[in-house]
Amino acid sequence: MIAYVTVGADDMAAAKEFYQAFLPALGYTLTEGPEGLSYALPVPTGQTPVLPDFYVKPTFDGRPASAGNGTMIAFEAKANADVRTLHAAALKAGGTDEGQPGYRAAYSPNFYVCYLRDPQGNKLALFSSKGDGVERHE
Repeated sequence: MIAYVTVGADDMAAAKEFYQAFLPALGYTLTEGPEGLSYALPVPTGQTPVLPDFYVKPTFDGRPASAGNGTMIAFEAKANADVRTLHAAALKAGGTDEGQPGYRAAYSPNFYVCYLRDPQGNKLALFSSKGDGVERHE
């Protein structure tokens, strides 16, 4: 099981604006400190944490952060409508579009996804496999 994912960022304010545009809507809470941004899903008393956590940090070696070629992090939304809403919020918060929300039948008939880049260039996906009655245009 993956415990956490970390991406680097040179501009923590831009990263915060971007990730705050959609991660709280997916249930993540933010803890901010000098080491960067830490997003985690809430843990009810007596229960095991839901993983993975997601961290946005300055680089450890002091060199500029860079996005990994071929690296992508996917976040699951509850419904297709959430994918559309969060995609728009992320773009408004400084992200760039890498693929409009829609079905990707090559992955599965119910796989609804959009692709984004954060201000640092890290590639992200927001997806749902649950559907919401929206007509497919394949």
